[in-house]
Amino acid sequence: MPEKLEELVRAALQSAQEAGELPAFDVTEFGFERPADSANGDWSSTVAMRSARLAHCAPAKIAGAILAHMPASDAVAKVEVAGPGFINFYLNAASSNEVFRTIREQGEGYGRSDLGHGTKVQVEFVSANPVGPLHIGHGRWAALGDSLSRILEHAGYDVEREYYINDHGSQMDVFGHSVSKRYLQLVEVMEKDGCDLAAAREALLADREAFVADEADEHPETHPYTDAFNADLGGNAYGGDYIVDLAVRFHELDGLKWADATEDERMADFRERGYQMMLESIRQTCHEARCDFDVWFSERSLYVKDETGSSAVDRALAKLDELGYLYKDEAGALWFRSTDFGDDKDRVLIKTNGEYTYFASDVAYHWNKFQRVDHVIDIWGADHHGYIQRVKSACTALGYPTQFEVLLGQLVNLLRNGQPVRMSKRKGTMVTFDELLEEVGADATRYTLVAKSNNQMIDFDIELAKKQDNTNPVYYVQYAHARTCSILRKAAGVSKEEAAELGMDEVASRAIGAEYDLGLLTDSTEAALARKLSEFGGLIESCARDRAPFRLTHYAEELAAAFHSFYAACQVLPSEGRPVEEGLSRARLAAVDATRRVLALSLTMVGVAALQTM
Repeated sequence: MPEKLEELVRAALQSAQEAGELPAFDVTEFGFERPADSANGDWSSTVAMRSARLAHCAPAKIAGAILAHMPASDAVAKVEVAGPGFINFYLNAASSNEVFRTIREQGEGYGRSDLGHGTKVQVEFVSANPVGPLHIGHGRWAALGDSLSRILEHAGYDVEREYYINDHGSQMDVFGHSVSKRYLQLVEVMEKDGCDLAAAREALLADREAFVADEADEHPETHPYTDAFNADLGGNAYGGDYIVDLAVRFHELDGLKWADATEDERMADFRERGYQMMLESIRQTCHEARCDFDVWFSERSLYVKDETGSSAVDRALAKLDELGYLYKDEAGALWFRSTDFGDDKDRVLIKTNGEYTYFASDVAYHWNKFQRVDHVIDIWGADHHGYIQRVKSACTALGYPTQFEVLLGQLVNLLRNGQPVRMSKRKGTMVTFDELLEEVGADATRYTLVAKSNNQMIDFDIELAKKQDNTNPVYYVQYAHARTCSILRKAAGVSKEEAAELGMDEVASRAIGAEYDLGLLTDSTEAALARKLSEFGGLIESCARDRAPFRLTHYAEELAAAFHSFYAACQVLPSEGRPVEEGLSRARLAAVDATRRVLALSLTMVGVAALQTM
C-alpha cells in the first residue's frame, strides 16, 4: 500500500509543480509511516517537511498544494493535512483489509524485504570455551544470535552463523589437569575402599556436595577429595560434576591405563578427548535450543603453519607490521599501536616469553572473517565491554573501519517462584542450559531469553516460564495460533489428525475457498487486526536495522491480543442460534488465516514452535 500511495503523492506533486503552485524540485523519499494513533489515518507522509528546504516554502503550503492536486483513488476514503504538514491517508475498508489477502498469497514470504541487499553478514555468538557445559548466559546469546540471524535473513541479508571454538590457550591445559586429577582420585577411592567405579563416582560427588554445602569450610573432614583437588591444582581448576563424569568415562574406556602415566601424558590425552566430548555436548545443546551453526571455527587453526611455515596469526601480524602499527619494547614484547585508533593504551600481541596473547588470536580471527564476509556482528557478554575498542582498532587498522560491530548482552538472573536460584562460580555449581531446556522446554526458554533488549538484564523465573496460562507470554501467543488453527479445522470439517497430514495451508484453502469479499469486514476490531498485521514488514526491517529481536515478541503478544478482541466481537462461524452470512464468514476466515500465518512467522523468527493444538 505505501507504494500505491507514493504514486498518488508523486502525481499530485508533479501536477502542483506544473500548475506553478510549487517550484520544481526532486523528491527521493516520501516518508510513509504508520501513525501511532489510528485517528490520524492509516498511513502518513512526511514529504512536505522533507521538501521544505528544497522548495523554499513552509511544509504546510507544500502539503496543501499536494492535497489540492491529489488524484482520486478507489483505495482511499479521504486525505487530510494535519499539524505542521503531515499528509494523512484514510483507506476504505476493502483496501485496508487487502492485507489479509496479501498475507495469504505471500505466505512465508510475507514481510520479506531487500533491506540487506544480499550483504553477507556473519553473526558470531555463544563461542563458550569447550571445557564445560553451557550455562544460562550462553543460552541467552544462543537465543539472541539465532533470532537475529533469522530476522536478518528475512530482511534480505545473506547470513552466516558462526561459533568460535576457544581451543587454544592455557584454559585447555587447566581442563586437562582437572580431569586427570579426578581420574586419579577415582583410582584412589576404588583401591582404598575396595569399591567399583560407580561407587567411587558417588563418593567423589558426595564429597563435592559436602564441599559446596560447607561454605565456611568448618568441616573439611567431609570433603577431603575436593580440598585435595583444589590444593593440587592451586585453585585453578574446573570443579563441576561433569569433570568427575569425564574421568569416569575415561576409566570406562581405558581402565587403569593412565594410572602410572606421567601427568603431562595423561593431561594431554584427557584434554584432547575431553575437549571433543564437551564440544559435541555443546553442539547438541545448541541443536536442542534450535540454534544450529553454519561454521564451527577452531582457534587452533589460526596457529597451523602452511607450506611456507606461516600461520594465520603470523600473516595477520605481518600485515599490521607492514602498515606500521607494530613495535617492540625494550624487553622484546610485540605491541599493537591501538592508541592510534582511539584505544586508551597500546595492546600486547606477543609477550616477552614469546607467548601469544588472546588478542593476537582475535586480530587474526577477525582478519580471517573479513576475507569471508562483508560485515561482522559479534555477540559478547557485558563483561567484555572493555575489549571492544582494541578489536575495533585492529579491524580499522586492517582496513575495515565500519564493518565490525558488537552487541553486548546483560546477565540473566535465574529465579524459582521469585526467589534467586543459588549458583556459585567458586564452588562450581550452576544450572546448565541443558537442564533449563529439559525442565522448561525450548519454546518458553527461547521466548523468555529474547523477550528483552540485550541491554537489559533478564529475570528468568523457571516456574512462570512453565505455566500453562495467559500469565505466560509464550503460552498466550501460542494459544492464539492454536486457536486460529482450531477455527480453520472446524470450518474445513477436518480432524486434528487430518489437518496434520494435509497441512494448515490446505486446511485453510478448503475452509475459505478461492473467492471472498474483504469489503464485508467493517467492524473496528477487524480494522485493528488488519492494521496490526500490516505492521509486520516494517517491524522486521526495524528489528534487523536496530538488532532488536525482542520487538518481535512484543508484536506477537499485541497481535494475539488483537486477534482475541476480533474473535470476541465478530462471529466467524455459524452456531446454533447465531447465524453468519456465508460471504462474511469466508472473509472473517481469511482474516483468521492471515493472523495464523503472521503469528507463525513471528514465533518462527524467535525460534519458537507455532503449535497447532494445545
